[in-house]
Amino acid sequence: MASLVRHVTIDCADAYALASFWAQALDGALGEEDKPGDEEVEVSSAGASLLFIRVPEGKSAKNRTHLDLQPQDRGRDEEVERLVALGAAVLADHRRPDGTGWVTLADPEGNEFCVERSRAERAATENA
Repeated sequence: MASLVRHVTIDCADAYALASFWAQALDGALGEEDKPGDEEVEVSSAGASLLFIRVPEGKSAKNRTHLDLQPQDRGRDEEVERLVALGAAVLADHRRPDGTGWVTLADPEGNEFCVERSRAERAATENA
């Protein structure tokens, strides 16, 4: 049998704080024993398990790997607003007048991620 991805691991300065952001963003949960100050904190969600590990060095360049989020129960624009309210920042707006496109954001430690259109939004433009 082939290997399976167990976690997507993200280096960070404050594992608990960043994991807390992502737990809210993904409607996930922190590990039962995780607490502020921990070196490693896990977020479990329906889509993936993320592992945040505290490292001494800061982020110095663009991520070579990033997450693409697809909202399940709201539209892309509403999801972007929700994530910004949680502490994300908009880095680049690739939305087009016809409703297609995506938005690139940064989490509270500057890690890039994108928010795409929901499945319903994709279906609406494909059938137009």
